[in-house]
Parts: sequence; structure tokens; C-alpha cells
Amino acid sequence: MKKKKKRLVVPFRMNIIFFVVFLLFSSLIFRLGIVQIVHGEKYTNEIKRTSDVTVQIPVPRGKIVDRNGNLIVGNKALKAITYTRPTSIKPDEMLEIAEQLAKYIKKDTKEDIKAITERDRKDFWILHHQNKAKSKITKEDEKILKRKKLAEKDYDKEIYHLMLDRITEKELNSFSKNDLEVLAIYREMLSGYPLTPQIIKNKNVTKEEIAIIGENLDVLPGVDITTDWDRYNSYKIDGFAPLASILGKITTAKEGLPSEKAEYYTALGYSRNDRVGKSYLEYQYEDVLRGKKEKVENIMDKSGKVVDSVVVRKGQRGNDLVLSVDMEFQQKVEEIITNKLSHLSQPYLDRTFVTVMNPNTGEILAMAGKLREKNEETGVREYNDFALGNMITSYAMGSAVKGAMVLTGYQTGAITMNNRVIRDEPLVFKDTKSKSSWSTSAFGNIDDLYALKRSSNVYMFKLAMRIGGQQYYIPNGPLSIDKVKAIDTLRYNFAQFGLGVKTGIDLPGEQVGFGGRIPDFAGNVLDFGIGQFDTYTPLQLVQYISTIANGGSRIRPHLVKEIREPSDDIHELGPVAHELGSNVLNKIAAKEEEIDRVKEGLRLVVYDPNGTGKSIRNKQLKIAGKTGTAEALYDGPVPHSPGLMLWNLTFAGYAPYDNPEVALSVVVPWSTTDKMHPNLDVADAVFKAYFDLKKKREKKDTNTINKKINIKKTEKQQNEANDTNSE
Repeated sequence: MKKKKKRLVVPFRMNIIFFVVFLLFSSLIFRLGIVQIVHGEKYTNEIKRTSDVTVQIPVPRGKIVDRNGNLIVGNKALKAITYTRPTSIKPDEMLEIAEQLAKYIKKDTKEDIKAITERDRKDFWILHHQNKAKSKITKEDEKILKRKKLAEKDYDKEIYHLMLDRITEKELNSFSKNDLEVLAIYREMLSGYPLTPQIIKNKNVTKEEIAIIGENLDVLPGVDITTDWDRYNSYKIDGFAPLASILGKITTAKEGLPSEKAEYYTALGYSRNDRVGKSYLEYQYEDVLRGKKEKVENIMDKSGKVVDSVVVRKGQRGNDLVLSVDMEFQQKVEEIITNKLSHLSQPYLDRTFVTVMNPNTGEILAMAGKLREKNEETGVREYNDFALGNMITSYAMGSAVKGAMVLTGYQTGAITMNNRVIRDEPLVFKDTKSKSSWSTSAFGNIDDLYALKRSSNVYMFKLAMRIGGQQYYIPNGPLSIDKVKAIDTLRYNFAQFGLGVKTGIDLPGEQVGFGGRIPDFAGNVLDFGIGQFDTYTPLQLVQYISTIANGGSRIRPHLVKEIREPSDDIHELGPVAHELGSNVLNKIAAKEEEIDRVKEGLRLVVYDPNGTGKSIRNKQLKIAGKTGTAEALYDGPVPHSPGLMLWNLTFAGYAPYDNPEVALSVVVPWSTTDKMHPNLDVADAVFKAYFDLKKKREKKDTNTINKKINIKKTEKQQNEANDTNSE
């Protein structure tokens, strides 16, 4: 009889274990499903963020050329050594790289060492002497800090600051020359942003340094050799450059974004160490000149180190600015100013301004200013560029503004074409200082033409009286004008010519001069009529005379003529991206015959034998304009007695008078005498220089707008010179 097999019985405990394992596996599968299906995209993106990081590499700025294609500001190529910091690296690891790099390159110039701050030295000392630094913290310090119950991060921060405070002067000065060189490199490495190349050295990089670093890149993680750029002015000679103050400056890589605008720039995609325009043209046209950064995708391993890089988008340098300025003419104007100033040995006369403009388009052809200053090192008085003074300094312009005063008389009805004769006579008012014209004898009954050519003050005084509500002058009687109504009316009308308001030039920081307050005395309203109360800038003066020259349109002056796309050929300009045409801001409310009447008066200033501008010699150029002599309070830099009164000598004019193509203003402030005429001498020479240059070019049949860039020193030559210096 066969025995029955025993039935295998699984113990109850085993069943429980199997059931628990089943539940765990089910839970795991369910969790994996949640991760894969619900959060899969999120985690995939996180993996990508940590393995693929995109950075943007800066590119050179656009060039600045003059109206004829002459390069003014360009980019000089520089060999550069860079360091790209990974997302995670310890300070001591970075220090090891800096120490290794210091064996191969020199970074010990005065500029390098001077850039090292006290805080840099302290941080570096702690990094080098960690045990000594820790010993500066007592147990009592730890107890005090623990009582504060700080978070771990805040606790470590407090400890670190205690270490910093207790580093002695002797310890700070204990660094060797080699230590400082390592620190100069280390601080540059530390100042960069993760995964963004930081310039370690780009000046005087030698071929030997490039070669040895290239051979040792495997032991210098993050270090690379590349090409950087530097801004240069092709007209700069011995530290001086025409128009330098107008062109402006850019920040250095060390400066990066200006702190006050850092948030604005970063929102536009800038990195904090990007170089940007910080003044005038470079600042005004930053969005044009900046270019498109190169986009690079860095592939990193799990440790955060870059293992590969892929260019996603090639960079493109910025667009080029074509200025309306003619640099050859600009240089001639500056030479004229310097020559005239050098012959004037006066203690307070230290500056002269000239702005030349096309009255029909608003194009600035030259903007020159010279300031005579003492060089603190050599003790020699030098003529420095102060072109900026044409728009940021203001002066009483005197009789040069009388053209605006006569047209204001016409516009307000103070005079008409049928009633324009006024008697020039000494004006004696009750309780008011007497006023008269500059001549020793009164002119008698005169019209507007005579008043302009002979520069009658009384004619303008009586116009101001009529505008203020007093129609007739009564000898020894009161000056009973409504000074508020009069000054407001005069300022409003002068503003239509550009006097006392912003001209609208395409530069930041333009000033409007001194004005706006109500005169203390009614007599000051009369002074306003002869340009001796409010002050104006030389730029406003040229806009005013241009408004008369072109028949009554106030045109916005501008320095940039065109914006052009970058070209691959350094000798050619790219296609026009944008052209800046003329912009009429307003038209004066005067009839054509009234404007023509004033223009005739301005012609007589130069061509009448008794005109105040008769000393202008180049009459074949058909020059028209108005002279000005204003007695004004001196507020310049030379030490002086309180209340010193000096003379501002001015001129505003245009040519040819029958078809104006060029207008200018000349301002020579703070002369000790009104018996000399440097204002007329300068104006005469500038007009001649303009027409001589025009004639010379017409003979050569030169095209004014030439697509070729005439580079005095090409980028290639600059690079070759840089290589030679490096050797």
C-alpha cells in the first residue's frame, strides 16, 4: 500500500511576508508610475538644467565713423587668457589653479597690484592660513554666538567676520611678490560668473605665455586662450583726441555694469561683467553698438565640470554709427581755436566753443571746445578737449540774440512792417538806472535793419517795454511794465528759436542754461532783450541762428547720421539699417517777409561799412550773422575778487546768406576787455576752412557718403603693433 505524500503547508508567517513584499513592490511600481507619468517632464527638465547650461559670450562693439567713412572709434584685437568657473568648485581648488597659472604668466604690473583691495588680501590670508585664522576665534566668542541661536549659515558668517577683523597689519603685509601675483590671478577668477569666461589677462600677453598655456591646458581646468577686444580712438595722439568728450567712454571688464543701472541691464540679458557705454555717444547708442552675444551650450558631468561646449548661435558685433561730423573739418576747427587762444594772454579767458551745423538738416558738422588747463605733473598749460561744453555750459550771449528779439517784436505786434521805426536815445527812468546803446552818441530814429547792423540796445529795450505794456518812453518817468507778462512772453518766443530750452540733440545730459526766475527789477526785463539776463549754451545759439537761416524751422541737431549693419570686410560699411533724417521741432510764428527782413539785417552786420561784424575779411563767402558782447559776472575756476565782471564775446552766423548751407556759433567767455574780437576772428577762419575744404573735395570729385572706411590704422595694423609690443 502506497504512502500518501505529505501536503506542503506554507506557514502563516511566510504568507504575511509574501503579502508585505507584494505590497512594497506594488507601492514601488505605483511610485515609479507617478514619477514617470505625472512628474516625468519636470524631472527630465531638471536633468537637462544640470547637464546642459547655455551661456552668452560678449562680442565687440560697433564702430564709429565720420560722415566720410573715416574710422573714429574701433576695436583692437587682444590675445587673452580666460578662466571659466564651473558651477561647483571649492576655493582651495581654484587657488591651486591660480598658483599653477602664476607659473606660466606674468600678472604683477602696478595696475594689477593696485587692483587688489584690503578685503582681497584678508580673504587670501585666511585661505592660506586656515589654522591661524581659526585660532583667532576664542571659546568665549563661540559661547556668545551660540547664545544668539543663529542659523548655521549666519553663525559661520559671524565667525568669518571676526577672523577678518582680527587680521593684523603685519599679517596683511606678509605676502611675497609671488603671493600677490597669485592673488591678482585668483581675484580675477573669483570675480567671474559660473560658466562664463572671465578675462584673467588681456594686456601684453606674450607669444611665450600663449604657447606654454596651450601646452598645459590639461593641468589648468577652466583656463583657455581666446581673443578679446579693446576700444581705441584712431585720432588719438599723445593722449589727446578730437571730440573725445562727446564720444564718451565704456566700462572696463572689471567695472562691468554700472551699479545704478545693473538691474536694468541684466533684465535686457547683460552679464554683470559686460562692458557698456557709460557716457555720451557710447551710452546714448548702447542698444545699437552692443551687438549680439554668441550663445554657447556647455555640457557638464555630474560634478559640475564642463566636458564639452557647442555653439548654438554665432555672435555678431554691434552695428556701426556714421556720424554727421566731418573729422577733417573738426580738426581744422580745433586748430583754429587753439591758435586764437594761444595769442590771448588773459588770466580768465580759458575756453572757447564752436558748433557748426547744417541749418537745413540739423547735422552737426563740427562741435569743438578747448579748455586751457595746467598740467599738474608738468606745470604746462595744455589745451584739452571740451567739446562737451557746447551743451553743458551756458553764458550770457549778449547782442547775438537780437535777431530773435526783433522777430519777437514782429510776432507780438510791438513793431509791424509799416511801423518799425524807433528812436534810439538814452533812457532815463525814475528810480531806475539809465540805459543806452553802446555808442557814445545816440543813433536817433532807426529801423530794425539799422538796429541789427549797429546793434542798438535802445531799440531792443523799447521793444521789451512795448511787449510789457508800456508803449511810450517818458524821460524821467517810471518804467511801468508788467515784468511778469513781459518776461514770460519773451521767454516763450525765444524758446521757439531754441533759446532757453533743450535743443533735443542725441546726447544725454544737455543743459538749458540759467533762466526761469522772475527778474527782481523791471530793468532786468530790458536786459533780457539784449542777451544779458538769461544764459544759453553755444548749442542753443547755433540752433537759434539756424532757425532764422532756414526760414523759421527749429530743427533738432544730431550727431548720428546713419546706423549701419556690420560688414565682414573691415574696409567697408554694411548696408544702412536706419537713417536719421531732419526733425522739425516747431516753426516760428513769423511771416516770410519778416524773417527775410531780419536776414537782411544780419547780412548788413557783416557787409555794411558801419556793421559790427565788418572786420570779417572773407566777404566773398557771403557771411551773415550777429555779434554779441555781454558784460557778465565771472564764475570760472580762477581765484578772483567777489563781483568780478568780465566780457563774453560771441557770434552767431551762417553762409552763404542767399542759400544757407552752414551755420555756426562762437562763444569766447570771460575776456577782460570788449575792445578785441576773437569771436569774429574764429568765425571768419572757420567759415573759410569749411568752404576751402568743400572746394578741395569738389576738385577731387570725392563722394561725401563713401561706403569705404578710410581707416588711419586698420585693425590689422593695430593687431600687428600689439603683437610687436608683446614680443
